[in-house]
Amino acid sequence: MTDNLHLLLVEDDELLAEQTARALGRRVANIDVAHDASSALTHINSLSQLDAAILDQNLGQDNGLDLIAPIRERFPRCKVLLLTGYGSIAAAVAATHRGAHNYLTKPASATDILDALQADPASLGTALPETPPSLQRLEWEHIQRTLDAHDGNISRAADALGIHRRTLQRRLKKRPSASEYQRERGSTSD
Repeated sequence: MTDNLHLLLVEDDELLAEQTARALGRRVANIDVAHDASSALTHINSLSQLDAAILDQNLGQDNGLDLIAPIRERFPRCKVLLLTGYGSIAAAVAATHRGAHNYLTKPASATDILDALQADPASLGTALPETPPSLQRLEWEHIQRTLDAHDGNISRAADALGIHRRTLQRRLKKRPSASEYQRERGSTSD
């Protein structure tokens, strides 16, 4: 990416947003930062140019996925990158179906972000794990698909899953750990 591009970073964690913007600012000159969907929409409507948008999926009460359509409507050539701490195949599929260029799980460095924005979407493929996913991971993926199908509404998703809303909220707090993802990648050096 060249330094004359205009980026929008939408991240609800203000410290992380500041650090990411500073790191990206060393490589890209024009960066606007928003901390919620409302301020992001204000930025989108006021900008004359937007080459890339880096969106956090979980923006407190808002969902970064909901910003993809307004961005793509106003700036059709804008590359949208979705960042999330809750990586799942279902979320990645939802992001790309809504028009995201790429998807990364946090933490992501400035280099990771810029590389993901430059990557050819046709070349992006997820390698199948060497070992089958755990039951915890499969449950997590199913919950994420159901949440997406119900636009992030926890009560409606809980009804669809046949569980109580509080049970779903507890399960969402117990996302698969990083070690679980490493196991699924099939480290065969054992």
